[in-house]
Amino acid sequence: SNRKKGFVSFISGVSMVGLILAVMSLITVLSVMNGFHEELTNRVLNAISHSYITENDNTLENWEELSEEINSQDRILASSPYVENFALITSKNASQGVSVRGIIMDLEVKTSVLLDDIKYGEIKLTEDASSVLIGVGLATILSTGIGDSVTLIAPSRNSIGLLMPKSQTFTVTGIFNAGLNEYNNNLAFIHLNDAQELFSLDDQVSGIRLKVDNLFEANKITNNVVEKLGSDLYYGVDWMQQKRNFIRALNLEKQMIAVVLSLIIAVAAFNIVSMMVMVVTDKKSDIAILRTIGMTPKRIVKIFFYQGLSIGLIGIVVGTLLGLLLALNIESVISGIETILGFQFFPKDVFYINRFPSVIQLNDV
Repeated sequence: SNRKKGFVSFISGVSMVGLILAVMSLITVLSVMNGFHEELTNRVLNAISHSYITENDNTLENWEELSEEINSQDRILASSPYVENFALITSKNASQGVSVRGIIMDLEVKTSVLLDDIKYGEIKLTEDASSVLIGVGLATILSTGIGDSVTLIAPSRNSIGLLMPKSQTFTVTGIFNAGLNEYNNNLAFIHLNDAQELFSLDDQVSGIRLKVDNLFEANKITNNVVEKLGSDLYYGVDWMQQKRNFIRALNLEKQMIAVVLSLIIAVAAFNIVSMMVMVVTDKKSDIAILRTIGMTPKRIVKIFFYQGLSIGLIGIVVGTLLGLLLALNIESVISGIETILGFQFFPKDVFYINRFPSVIQLNDV
């Protein structure tokens, strides 16, 4: 009998610990995922503008007058013209297809922080200097450093309409780190005038990038600007439209992880139910005594129900508190584990996010 009671108590304890661990895991994992999502989103937003405006044929004429009109609109903090197209970049050692972005540096830095992290060289793109800024990944692919020459080759049509390659030589003056391989490996910056010449655009630009006063109202603000400029001539695209698939993938990933962890909690809850069945079986003689002294079946059921409920509530509360505590200190915990085991989960030379960011959201608790 004592052995049976000890076994039931052990099962009860295991069920509670299982629920605690399941709830703690759910909160910690979702918080870390929130942190990674926020970090990735910030890095993506560093590389793109809040929104951009262009004409229906994806080119803009008279962009200087249009920029002045855009800057006079409410809730627009800054704007910058840009030219963007694809080209082949070649060095003495290799070649790579890249997206070439022509910018005016003084205006670009007001709408984007992509070039804030210059690893080598300097942020310098002056008119007629034929200078280029490339990402750290692209510099590695091309085996190129500061002061080296590279050639950009772009398709162009001649006077009779035949497609001919057009090339221009540039000097690498800066190497940046965007924090994402997508941009470090495939993006090059040159001066707006150089881009217009390379892509035979005369005085046209691809569009005007905007910085607005509220990131999450970028779509509304951009649409208001487009309506004032003339929605029959222009259209705007905000950052959520530019990266729709990326945002959708992040949300889907979080939902799938939440479902998996919720199933673990369901298993832990089922363990509590199984444990209560064992308790009822073990207490048959006690239940019979209670029935003989007049206790109704409903009251007896309530006793066991409240016992199971109390175990569940204690497991949830303790699991939540431990989950919050772990989520708030996850970087210190991981750092300690790395020190003890002697290896890094995210080596700096492999991953650009080499830490465990954590963001607790109330709807995840």
